[in-house]
Amino acid sequence: MSDRFGIHTIDTGFHRPAFDAAYLIVENGRGAFLDCGTSHSVPVLLAAVEEAGLRPADIDWLILTHVHLDHAGGAGALLRHLANARVVVHPRGAPHMIDPARLIAGATAVYGEEEMARSYGTIVPIPESRVDIARDGHRVDLAGRTLACLDTPGHALHHLCLWDATSRSVFTGDTFGISYRELDTDRGIFLFPTTTPVQFDPEALKTSIARLVALEPERAFLTHFGAIDHIPQNARSLIEQVDAMSRGALALIDAPDRHAALVAMLDALYVPRAVAHSGLAESAVRDLLGMDIELNAQGLGVWLDRRRRV
Repeated sequence: MSDRFGIHTIDTGFHRPAFDAAYLIVENGRGAFLDCGTSHSVPVLLAAVEEAGLRPADIDWLILTHVHLDHAGGAGALLRHLANARVVVHPRGAPHMIDPARLIAGATAVYGEEEMARSYGTIVPIPESRVDIARDGHRVDLAGRTLACLDTPGHALHHLCLWDATSRSVFTGDTFGISYRELDTDRGIFLFPTTTPVQFDPEALKTSIARLVALEPERAFLTHFGAIDHIPQNARSLIEQVDAMSRGALALIDAPDRHAALVAMLDALYVPRAVAHSGLAESAVRDLLGMDIELNAQGLGVWLDRRRRV
């Protein structure tokens, strides 16, 4: 689907419906992808190009918010179909796109070879000659439409967000949290932060959220999932939750079975609130949030270990 500003929301098909989004921005017959999902997502993305009335040769840019595999795993495979496209990526993320060996090894250590192949497919390197490094303030020209890259650490050190002044929208990757459409009600959305491994930094994340709010955007386009509004209100909620998660984690730094304690803390923080907001049963909420709670607990654990070393 697309809006009046030529922004097409694409469900990449990763994990479950309405879980992982990529975006296609169209301006004057030219296109830019923002994130791309996994290698398995390539046919869906190419179909979106056709549905937008474009050809693959009309795509000028693939802009990556960061190099986590649900956002960027399919970049190399997609680029093989986009003869004229260049990849825009944070300087810390670029080496992993050019030579993804460490990225593959790290993910394989977590998921195993069988799950890597099932979920992510083949990770294809990107030629260095097709990579543009996006430092803070880098500007992408899409047929006269300026897309500004903002360095936004907190979720990851290699994270950038995109500001589109034409639509007054920010494309936030994972910086502005996660909001699943299944939890929407007439009271609004259910939004929560993501602290997945391995570079969560609560103070940096809060600073990045505040920076996005200062732009006075009308909408934020999340990878997980879709567009949300009421940005100042939702930013306050996110910052409060980052603080609550950090306090809860610090209280458990010496817990005997720390990971299980972190999972229980996050479950208590989110499941009752999501049940009250959505009206869904606890079991349904845990089906939706269980993977995020597990990954957030892992990320908080890495953060606690890093604090010990400081």
